[in-house]
Amino acid sequence: MVHFVGAGSGAADLITLRGKKLLEEADVVIYAGSLVNPELLDYTKSGCEIYNSAVMTLDEVIDVMEKAENVGKTTVRLHTGDPCVYGAVREQMDRLDKLGIDYDVCPGVSSFCGAAAALKVEYTLPDVSQTVILTRMAGRTPVPEKESIESLAAHHATMVIFLSTGMLEELSERLINGGYSTETPAAIVYKATWADEKVCRCTVGSLAETAAKNGITKTALITVGDFLGDVRSLSKLYSADFETKFRKASK
Repeated sequence: MVHFVGAGSGAADLITLRGKKLLEEADVVIYAGSLVNPELLDYTKSGCEIYNSAVMTLDEVIDVMEKAENVGKTTVRLHTGDPCVYGAVREQMDRLDKLGIDYDVCPGVSSFCGAAAALKVEYTLPDVSQTVILTRMAGRTPVPEKESIESLAAHHATMVIFLSTGMLEELSERLINGGYSTETPAAIVYKATWADEKVCRCTVGSLAETAAKNGITKTALITVGDFLGDVRSLSKLYSADFETKFRKASK
């Protein structure tokens, strides 16, 4: 069996209880060394085989999994955050399907959740934004044309932008071209929930300047939207005059 496990947003104690248990029981661990906190490997048992996928190809990763399966070993494929967000897991699952190797997925705390915790914000606010867009800039890996930053920015929803810290001047320009003003609130969250986490609040127009001033060049999330501002309505959920299945409205 191969277990795809979400390592969580950074801090070693933010892995799920299930994920920790799978790590403790694994005979083989393949971890995303470029992003996963190495402290998580302390949970593995003595004798566990550990591989860093940052220096491996897809073929090499699958080969390790197949060899482990052939001798009855359990493998944990440890991905940063939650495997479903920029985890490149589908291609691994497709290969395992062809090989007839069973696998399952243990979800994890995504870094976009860690960023919200670091900022002490709520992405979804009444009368401000009820939609969260997770996206990234096109780099060496393109994005579909219909998912350009400009087209997504036009919604004025909450945006969380991955894998784009090295392109902030262009990102600012494209967000503004999509409809955000230069003064729209934004924030850069470097290594959310890690010990060296850094939070920098700014505006869409000052993203590149803020990153340069704070020495941030990678491993950061960009958040954009009025959810970072001070104007919002109260939720009806806890309003005294709003009746729910569990509570009568006050008269």
